[in-house]
Amino acid sequence: MGKLTKKQILKTLESNRSEIKGFGVNKIGLFGSYLKGRPRRSSDVDILVRFRKPSFDGYMGLKFMLERKLRRKVDLVMEDSLKPALRYVKEDAAYVKRL
Repeated sequence: MGKLTKKQILKTLESNRSEIKGFGVNKIGLFGSYLKGRPRRSSDVDILVRFRKPSFDGYMGLKFMLERKLRRKVDLVMEDSLKPALRYVKEDAAYVKRL
């Protein structure tokens, strides 16, 4: 895939909407170094997600699917698990529309 960009990640999320929804997701977005355009070679892709009904299978299925599609390690963070000091991430994230 070469150098991965914010635009490519968001396009991948958008083009896989139905599969993502199939894992029980009702909100998903990009945050972190790829969003800011400053990833390092070792950077993982930081994805913020909210599930309708969180489950281990939904979480792991989504994580593995995204890693396969993006060909990068994915740090999948559930909105509800954000520490108070990191709540700003919810406002900064670039979300997929119409999910």
